[in-house]
Amino acid sequence: MPDAALRLKSLFEQLLGGPLPVRVRAWDGSEAGPPGAPALVVRNRRALRRLLWKPGELGLARGWVSGDLGVEGDLYEALDLMVGLVWEKDGDGAGLRQTLLDPDARAAAWGLLRMAGPPWPPAPPREEARPHRHLHTKRSDKRAISHHYDVGNDFYELVLGPSMVYSCAYWQDGGTLEEAQRDKLELISRKLELTPGQRLLDVGCGWGSMAVHAAREHGVSVVGVTLSQEQAAYARKRVADEGLTDRIEIRVQDYRDVADGPYDAISSIGMAEHVGAERYLEYAQDLYGLLKPGGRLLNHQIARRPQSDETGYSVDEFIDAYVFPDGELAPLGTTVTQLERAGFEVRDVESIREHYARTLRRWVADLEAQWVRAVRLTSPGRARVWRLYMAASALAFERNRIGVNQVLAVRTPESGASGMPLRARTWNVPA
Repeated sequence: MPDAALRLKSLFEQLLGGPLPVRVRAWDGSEAGPPGAPALVVRNRRALRRLLWKPGELGLARGWVSGDLGVEGDLYEALDLMVGLVWEKDGDGAGLRQTLLDPDARAAAWGLLRMAGPPWPPAPPREEARPHRHLHTKRSDKRAISHHYDVGNDFYELVLGPSMVYSCAYWQDGGTLEEAQRDKLELISRKLELTPGQRLLDVGCGWGSMAVHAAREHGVSVVGVTLSQEQAAYARKRVADEGLTDRIEIRVQDYRDVADGPYDAISSIGMAEHVGAERYLEYAQDLYGLLKPGGRLLNHQIARRPQSDETGYSVDEFIDAYVFPDGELAPLGTTVTQLERAGFEVRDVESIREHYARTLRRWVADLEAQWVRAVRLTSPGRARVWRLYMAASALAFERNRIGVNQVLAVRTPESGASGMPLRARTWNVPA
């Protein structure tokens, strides 16, 4: 009689020190766990070897990306039920390794080992990025950006929709994703107070959405820089199709190499997460130096919650290996402090955390609706990476584990004339 699921459930609960909140479905067709709950599907014994060799998040991620592990039922519910057991409680597997000091837990681990089959570790899925020895050099940053963005523009079109904006939208009730992304670009344009004839630098310009919007709707000249060859090719075609080649230049260039300032305004939308803590002050100083006196910076950036001991912060293993290699999140206060240290006057901070949760759920729905095509455009593993990453991120925003903020800063001249309105947030008044 098939009984692998019941044995796995019992062994998992011994290791975790509590009841398993999801069902388990094993390779032999057996099933055990709470009725009606989402099921963790263990498709083969190799999944157990992945967990044993890499306890914690990375082992689960490798199992998911390879297809050795899956979820049946509501993915959001499954992640919500499991987050306290794995992502928050265990982190890099240190908690589980400490648990193995308990004799019963050790016995459970030996039980899993006996079920797992051959003892050698499975190779990581090919979608896993190689770790970099030198973080945030120009070369390593280019390699990291390529890993994330150079996976095919057709795939990104499928997920992001016609707007091709890969950052948090700005929603109104009843609006579409395209309308919400347009409203976000317009919100940024108003915060920067773009006017005809100005020069805008768009750092990490993606597929050119902000550049096109700013040039077409506000008459500015734009330089957009990206490290992704695929993004640049797409953006240049888009600019040409819009008839804006006289106003927009798209470069494959590191922001540290931009030397044709001053600019009237700078937008950095979802790019600063790639900079890294050690380089952040340099990033802020570089942008400060590229602005004219009185110029404005709009820094749109994901933030994490501060920790009581910041030295204990470590990058999320799954995201570092499969999504954003070398990416780092900082608390909002740290970001504001670094901008001020660089010389900026921070004039406005707006949290739009709930907007990102809604954006991500829409992207997940679009991916799931066109799953077969998504797999064909990339790979089964890559499609699984994106589904898990976006669903888990949506929950993280909803539960206030991470946030996203627009920080408006000014290179205020010595005279103190910032050029800001006396009443803040006039940009939110409908046109």
